[in-house]
Amino acid sequence: MASTSAAVPFWRSAGITYVAYSNVCANLLRNCLKEPHKSEALTREKVHFSRSNWTDGKPQKPTLRSDTPED
Repeated sequence: MASTSAAVPFWRSAGITYVAYSNVCANLLRNCLKEPHKSEALTREKVHFSRSNWTDGKPQKPTLRSDTPED
């Protein structure tokens, strides 16, 4: 007998993506570190990526982004 309500991960039921949940956990961990490890970890938290939208089966010019957590 199939259940009508499937098990849903708590991060999804909270309305966030897994990546957002992972970022929250990583920030909490970085803030718990002692110096000098904390400052080293904070410099590594920056993320750089490019994103391309596709139109009619062809990629458009990629846009570069740099996401950093907000304090």
